[in-house]
Amino acid sequence: MTEHALSGQETYDPNRLLDTLLEKMNLKNDAALSRMLEVAPPVISKIRHRRLPIGASLLIRMHETTGMSIRELRDLMGDRRTKYRLSDAQGKPKPTEVAPAGGGQPTHFH
Repeated sequence: MTEHALSGQETYDPNRLLDTLLEKMNLKNDAALSRMLEVAPPVISKIRHRRLPIGASLLIRMHETTGMSIRELRDLMGDRRTKYRLSDAQGKPKPTEVAPAGGGQPTHFH
């Protein structure tokens, strides 16, 4: 399995963030943390073993649940990036379908 780009950063340590959340929320273990964050327990395990990055939606969920800032959460996991890069596919409008006047198959425009 390939590692995600963030795991290549020397400072990246998702365990520090997860352990801080456990302590801050007075939780006993990762199963309790997964319930608090409303994610399946294997998600926390995969993050701990660096097989899954902490995605934006989970980071937002952590923010909403703990009240900690996104910057603070990112600092705890060692994410020192100041900007995020979008892929070429992100942000582009999807092709629209237009039905021809004769009632035939829709035509795709790019």
